Amino acid sequence: MQGSPRKIIHIDMDAFYASVEQRDNPKYRNKPVIVGGKPDSRGVVATCSYEARVYGIHSAMPSSQAYRLCPQAIFVKPRFDAYREASETIRDIFSRYSDRIEPLSLDEAYLDVSASSLFQGSATLLAKQIKQDIRRQTQLIASAGISYNKFLAKIASDLGKPDGLYVITPSQAAKFIENLPIGKFHGIGPATEKKMHELGIKSGLDLKQTPLPVLQQYFGKAAAYYHDIAQGMDRRPVNARRERKSVGVETTFEQDIGDPQLVGRHLLLLLKQALARLTEKQLTAHSLTIKIKYRNFVQITRGRTLPYAISDGPDAELLIAELLKNTEISRKKVRLLGVTLSALQQRNSLAHYRQMDLFNSI
Repeated sequence: MQGSPRKIIHIDMDAFYASVEQRDNPKYRNKPVIVGGKPDSRGVVATCSYEARVYGIHSAMPSSQAYRLCPQAIFVKPRFDAYREASETIRDIFSRYSDRIEPLSLDEAYLDVSASSLFQGSATLLAKQIKQDIRRQTQLIASAGISYNKFLAKIASDLGKPDGLYVITPSQAAKFIENLPIGKFHGIGPATEKKMHELGIKSGLDLKQTPLPVLQQYFGKAAAYYHDIAQGMDRRPVNARRERKSVGVETTFEQDIGDPQLVGRHLLLLLKQALARLTEKQLTAHSLTIKIKYRNFVQITRGRTLPYAISDGPDAELLIAELLKNTEISRKKVRLLGVTLSALQQRNSLAHYRQMDLFNSI
């Protein structure tokens, strides 16, 4: 590593949507809250409070299953306006401490504070202050990870949640990575974790000792990333002014799914999440691409470009159904689904954008 190590903070709000609901409605506090579809609908869980997570409930789970696990849970319809308002306040707080901010979603962002002289240059004290400001101004709780690159800062913010504050210094990084279970690596989902276990790669040390050509044989283009992070290397900058060419979201399932209707519902949910990110940036998209990774790791994409902006209205369900026709989801189980929106344009500020309640309609 040349020169002084960078100082990167990753801020991640804890159970963000559910925490906003608990903040705004005192009756929900200290109770299991599920944000998403109603339990008697075909909807899914968007997120849930920590009180609900102890029952095994997680995002993208069918709401009906969540109800069976925790019948006393409070099911709440998402209020994206409230979440965006809280997110804007949080980003205003970030801007007090750094001009190099890379938002990832409504509830998380990277900050590069390498050049900051605040708190005598201590990124840890700065992160602590940011957490305090967020709690004071929004009554919400954030976790922070601090390290010299984005990969380690992201990992660190997951440790000690909720209300975590974790630092990984350059001198600690090698041992930390070597002892880290492979499933805890950011960018390695359950399907990839299983494949690595089959290859005998169960820890960061195992990954570090696996030659790059071997990784390339089994993981293709992702191999270089896996190889670098095992060595503690991540050169990606905190990009505050990156030009968006596309917006994508994906999910890897804990268990492969084989129901074509469930595949469609998950794709609609992913589309809604991607469109929410575009709305934050005042952008629209004219191209939609879906990604499917089957049980055998074969991956396909199907896409369509439209003459009008894509929305989450009734046409979206028809479009996704059309894209799914030329796939094998009825014959092969699915490990991963993704949605990417591209051909982006600035949104007309006078245009009216209507959001359909996908959580109750799928």
